[in-house]
Amino acid sequence: YLKISKLALAFAIIHSKPPGKSSKEYTEYLAKTVSEQDFGWKWKVEVLEAEVLRLRQELLLNRISPRFCLENRKQDISAETLLDRESINLTRYSSQLEDSGCDVSNDSAFDSLGIASDFHQSEHNVNTYKHWLERVPPLSLCHTNKEQSLTAPVQFLQHLLEIRKLSEGGILQADLSELENDSFTICDSVSQLLDGLTVFYNSPKFPVPNFLTEAVCVLVSLITDTKLSNHVLKKCFKKIEEFKKNLIQIILRNSSVNRFQALHSVSQTLALLGRNNILRNSLIPLLLSEVRQFAEQLLQAHQVKSMYDITQYENIFPLCMILEQLLQNETQESNISSSDYEGEEKIKFLKNLDQIILHLSDEFPLFSLYLWRVSVLLNSGQMQ
Repeated sequence: YLKISKLALAFAIIHSKPPGKSSKEYTEYLAKTVSEQDFGWKWKVEVLEAEVLRLRQELLLNRISPRFCLENRKQDISAETLLDRESINLTRYSSQLEDSGCDVSNDSAFDSLGIASDFHQSEHNVNTYKHWLERVPPLSLCHTNKEQSLTAPVQFLQHLLEIRKLSEGGILQADLSELENDSFTICDSVSQLLDGLTVFYNSPKFPVPNFLTEAVCVLVSLITDTKLSNHVLKKCFKKIEEFKKNLIQIILRNSSVNRFQALHSVSQTLALLGRNNILRNSLIPLLLSEVRQFAEQLLQAHQVKSMYDITQYENIFPLCMILEQLLQNETQESNISSSDYEGEEKIKFLKNLDQIILHLSDEFPLFSLYLWRVSVLLNSGQMQ
């Protein structure tokens, strides 16, 4: 039946083709037309799915705390005002951009590895109900297409976190048992947030908007929150792991001339994710694997006197810095044992590492130094 159908379609195309066109050209034209129609339908479906998710988010928040949703709607914060605020911030930092791409805007907000300085401080700022409501924008806020993929889930998760904090402090009554009945909405929102971050990092714009850092901080806060993390980690852990792998590959494969701002931005996100114990314990083996594989490839190229990828060599250093910082954070927390990241990747990394450092130290001293520093942290649990 399938063969007869294909043959009938071929005859129909041949008989109906316009004069001056070959059967192949006409077939390609029809295929292109059909594919464009499919793309249009897919786009409409994506828009409708996003709207359905937004309604599910509003419904869940209303079930948890009707009072919070009612007060939130009364806020006099318009989309234009917030967008103007963001535009002012972007203009303020635009003067710091250089053609070399080496300057990184808004460095003052981060430490050496991009950790937001006010990340933990915000945990203790619950003073009044009004303070929290004014801090969280309404769900109806609209942005451009790229920003919308981030702002929609971020605002929902922000609302969820604020309700948790307010209810814990006795300021607001909330029925958190509703989360058990609708955990899929939280997971879908986290997935949407991760997809939006991936899209942004694949084609970033500079200076990096403030809402990007806020989005990552909200994600880490959600995973760190003991009351909410179970709903996320049970169903979204694989998605989060894939997100971390994508960020690492974005760093390694970026070959644009002015790529250093993009690398710095992604490094900040990985460092923020590493502040969470669960994410850090799975991130360290990923970084160990990538650094080890590159060291072995570089050694092989050095021994046979062949060319090596200079771009990847430059891109490996952000991973080395993140890895060193994560290992240092691990040793500084007395309640966390170094055995959490011990395993197959640690054994592979330390195997023959002394020989690799010995052979590479003359021509690649900086990279060899990073390898040695990481090995010290793995072996002794402290910097010597």
